Amino acid sequence: MDETVHFSTSLRPHRSLSPLGFKWLIRAVLLANLLVALPMYWLGAWPIAGFCGLDVALLWWLFDRNYADARRSETLTLTDRELVVERVSPEGEREVHRLEAYWLKIYDGERLILTSRRNRVVIGRFLAPDARAEVAEALKAALAAMRAPRYEHDWDRDEA
Repeated sequence: MDETVHFSTSLRPHRSLSPLGFKWLIRAVLLANLLVALPMYWLGAWPIAGFCGLDVALLWWLFDRNYADARRSETLTLTDRELVVERVSPEGEREVHRLEAYWLKIYDGERLILTSRRNRVVIGRFLAPDARAEVAEALKAALAAMRAPRYEHDWDRDEA
């Protein structure tokens, strides 16, 4: 028996700087460091050139960590029976949580918490508060539509 999917979404962290933007940022920082380091080297303060290289390496490493963290994702799928929350960590590890749809409750505050009986899952930790609220409202609407009674009457059918 195939189940109807009432809601499905994939959540990913937002990154405002594209890889092309990152390349241009590194180029600009390198140019600024060269403008500072070369005159200092010529004036005899050669250790400053090494420190200028360290800040570029640190910036590169921090952005590399940031882009690695962007590989994290969460997929939510609401069917007739359950809500499946599938998480993928930056390292590629998968974690699946299944919550019964009938008992599902959504708590939207600082964190977005889903509960079903004794199971509890926090989702969207990496989302901005506005995006988290949008997901909560969409999930609440899908849950309400799924739970709404549907009646099929004879007069609803098209008679040809």
